Amino acid sequence: MAEAKVRQSHRPGKETSLTAAADTATLNFKVTTEFKKEFKGYAVSQSMTMVELLREGFELTKQKRKQ
Repeated sequence: MAEAKVRQSHRPGKETSLTAAADTATLNFKVTTEFKKEFKGYAVSQSMTMVELLREGFELTKQKRKQ
């Protein structure tokens, strides 16, 4: 069985499978400039991408609302 091809992202230490990259879609919504700056700054301070932070926050919100 062939191994999945992997491509290097723009961030050192982060790898993404080609199939995962091919299965993406754009999510468009407006936020204030201040929110974007804070969100991006927090993601950088945690050594994660903004997408990773969004996904983690979404998962935590779903868990919290299951109550």
